[in-house]
Amino acid sequence: MSTPPAAALIRCKRDGGRLDAGQLRAVAQGIGSGAWSEGQIAAFAMAVAWRGMSVDECRRFTLALCDSGQRLRWDHLPGPVLDKHSTGGVGDGVSLLLAPLLAACGGYVPMISGRGLGHTGGTLDKLESLPGYDVLPSTARLREVVADAGCAIVGQGAELVPADSRLYAVRDVTATVDVPELMVASILSKKIAGGARALVLDIKTGSGAQLPGMGAARELADRMLATAAGTGMTLRVALSDMGQMLGREAGNALEVRAVLDLLRGRGDNPRLCALTLELGAELLCLGGLARDRDEADRRVQSALGSGAAAERFARMVSALGGPNDLLERPDAHLARAPVQRAVMASGSGHVAAVDVRALGQAVVALGGGRTRPGQPLDHAVGLAAVLGRGDVVDAGQPLAIVHARCGSDADAAADAVRRAFRIATAAPAALPLWQWHAAQECAA
Repeated sequence: MSTPPAAALIRCKRDGGRLDAGQLRAVAQGIGSGAWSEGQIAAFAMAVAWRGMSVDECRRFTLALCDSGQRLRWDHLPGPVLDKHSTGGVGDGVSLLLAPLLAACGGYVPMISGRGLGHTGGTLDKLESLPGYDVLPSTARLREVVADAGCAIVGQGAELVPADSRLYAVRDVTATVDVPELMVASILSKKIAGGARALVLDIKTGSGAQLPGMGAARELADRMLATAAGTGMTLRVALSDMGQMLGREAGNALEVRAVLDLLRGRGDNPRLCALTLELGAELLCLGGLARDRDEADRRVQSALGSGAAAERFARMVSALGGPNDLLERPDAHLARAPVQRAVMASGSGHVAAVDVRALGQAVVALGGGRTRPGQPLDHAVGLAAVLGRGDVVDAGQPLAIVHARCGSDADAAADAVRRAFRIATAAPAALPLWQWHAAQECAA
């Protein structure tokens, strides 16, 4: 049977038609093989943004993307294969912290991650701030690292979900990052192909999220759960707050340094730490590594506090070509920007609101994110010591510290940061950091 031409498939979706399994396989194969141009991929993504996909279409497209490359199997491992994914945030280093935490508790985490999308940071970009770290290892090396260290945070590579890799890059620069159907297919295809048996999905809400509104986030959660049904993977969905940065830092090397501080029992990132521990405990329950939630909470806290998670992170980094002494000498390996400038508050009060998307865009403008596919990044730049919603601030106190390559870049970023904050006399109402969507009890 001949393969339908790209234009016919794009036209069908553009005109509101539904694509069947065979047509969606043709789309995925065309994208993954390179037969489709970037323009055709962008046109298809925009057609989906306009016309949407049914749940059945979304599930078929997810599996088609998954089958554009190989699927990994981990039957030989003595523990459960666990994973986590986020829809993207600013200052979100959870993946870097969570993977070694789960490994220290007996799980195995082949975490297939992505690069930054739009204003949100990417886990792979953060790891590439570590000299020598191989984000695209061979399948054989990936297997060795997961078996030894218990975790490996890597990209898809050429063999794993190649169709999503090309689609992902085009979405980043065509205003289709936040299309729910494409988000579902992208996330689940990577996780299914990676071999995860239990997955926690962290959907961000608030000003820094791809889908700021709670209603849209819940709709995405429902679509995720419906699409995952029948795939053999257990999925739980958390909705977490991105109405302020999750951590205090945004920028690749800055976020890695913040995670290293937490792993070594230092630093001031209570929100980042709390969400990581929550997701970790849930995954221990899903994977059968804890009898109940109390035991799961104790295990993740012990793994972090004892240094066991730090040891797993160091082992993973070294095995993937990064520095052997990262925990002992992080500053010897993580780049620092030559210009650091504090952004002072003009008045006193409480931080009433933060435009987190604007903060993420400021990092992109500094060179810490991309405006076109394949654009090189400046890993040293970003924002540090960023205040959060509800924090008390005095006039002349720093709202954040800009890390920039030059003075003019620092000036522009400082202006953007200043505009992103609203200071008020009264403290804003507290918001929960996370809530579980359609929560279920942890198995006894």
